[in-house]
Amino acid sequence: MYSSIDKSRPFHYQEIYPCPVCRLNQLKAMPLMDAMACEGCRHIFIADLERQQLKMADRNPPLTWHWNGKTWKGGHLEGVDWGWTSWLFAIGLVALPTSLIGLAAYTFPPEPGSTLSWLPVAWTGLTFLSHLTIVLWLATEFYQFPVRIYLRARRQQLFGR
Repeated sequence: MYSSIDKSRPFHYQEIYPCPVCRLNQLKAMPLMDAMACEGCRHIFIADLERQQLKMADRNPPLTWHWNGKTWKGGHLEGVDWGWTSWLFAIGLVALPTSLIGLAAYTFPPEPGSTLSWLPVAWTGLTFLSHLTIVLWLATEFYQFPVRIYLRARRQQLFGR
């Protein structure tokens, strides 16, 4: 399982690594502790040096990443499997309400040239965007991705400090 680990650059506490969560800031060892912390997203991690793994300590169940010698791989939850039913539910939550609204707008179209003839198309688009936002928000909350910190770091990279 860990055959893709690069033995030339093993994972240990003395080096600085990219953060596996925000992917923009640095992961450093915390003084007087067997833990590491990101300076940007403020997550705390516990390292398993034998397996070359990193676990997010401030989350239950913890997210786990594997070090391959160059970058972090994974981001999987222990005991949680994203199967096809989760993906099917997410696609259904976005596609079913959007198709129902679109079908109703197609079946009962407004009169051409009326003041609100644009409303069914706008309502269908708004339904799609709102349900897609719900699915993306749930995924972001589940993985606890720090969106605000990520956007702030990207803005600093683009426009300078």
